[in-house]
Amino acid sequence: MKFIHLADVHLGAVPDRGTAWSSSREEEIWTTFRRIIAGIRENPVDLLLISGDLFHRRPLRKELREVNSLFAAIPETNVYIIAGNHDYMDGRSAYGSFEWADNVIFFDSEEVMCVDDDRVPVTVYGLSLCRNEVKEPLLDGVCPEKGEGYHILLAHGGDEKHVPIDFSALASAGFDYVALGHIHKPKAIVKDRIVYPGSPEPLDRNETGKHGYVEGFTDSEGNIHTRFVPASARIYEDITLVMDEDTTQNELEEKLSDMIEEKGQKNIYRVVLTGQRSPDLMLLPEKLKGCGNIVEIRDDSRLMYDLELLEKKYAGTLVGDYIRYFSLKDTTEIDEKALDYGLQALLETSMR
Repeated sequence: MKFIHLADVHLGAVPDRGTAWSSSREEEIWTTFRRIIAGIRENPVDLLLISGDLFHRRPLRKELREVNSLFAAIPETNVYIIAGNHDYMDGRSAYGSFEWADNVIFFDSEEVMCVDDDRVPVTVYGLSLCRNEVKEPLLDGVCPEKGEGYHILLAHGGDEKHVPIDFSALASAGFDYVALGHIHKPKAIVKDRIVYPGSPEPLDRNETGKHGYVEGFTDSEGNIHTRFVPASARIYEDITLVMDEDTTQNELEEKLSDMIEEKGQKNIYRVVLTGQRSPDLMLLPEKLKGCGNIVEIRDDSRLMYDLELLEKKYAGTLVGDYIRYFSLKDTTEIDEKALDYGLQALLETSMR
């Protein structure tokens, strides 16, 4: 038996809306999904498991027709689908009355249903979400029916607002594989048995790293094995630039451009500035954004002040009192920023 486990495709999403690349990202989500289906057409698997949030919101009928035509083009594969918290199925959902291709099975209830596959010895269990928030632990007590073959469960959730899951209980429930959705980064709760594949495409700046889907297969002894398959058109990455007292704006731009050239110009980056920089440096974050697909510049650097010397020099003045205030407390990261930028403003004012 072979299967592919997909989740959180989020067709219709527009990541990083308002950026120069956002419109491309919307189409890339569709393109990656079509590419995965095309791969199944070339190398058929027995099951395609889609664990919720195929769409970013409740789908339109024309969107269902589009994906249904893709599923109809892989007739050797049975497709099992549940709705998640984004494309949840309520009375207004187009899911309710849609007629799927013969090889598509859609679970249309918030109660667990099961279907015996007509081609391989597998019973597939699943439940769809009918609300955006489901705080009830719908999987508590769920277990497979007695019978031969494999037992696979499709479910969406895992946090306090979206079907809380007792993973210890789920691990002992008796399912051969639990195909989860909702978490956008790939994560195996129990290796080869309880798995989040993550989203095929990253959807925001916090979803760094590789994205794709999970491929599963059975060995000669009947054991299920899985592997993660990268599939995304691009990824989010973090870049750290370390500054010192001699760093200039031009050097930062050149270094950032070189790093993006090396890592991939198509990828999307969060840039973190660290180290200590000269108070004389005129830092221009917006110019750094021109070096590539930069979604965020975060300045964690410190200004290079000799605080002890400044406190003595400006003793009895507002500058000296300001430094002394911070020296007498346990400073947080926010305090350190306040000290740096407040001190810079006070010194500039005193020099006028």
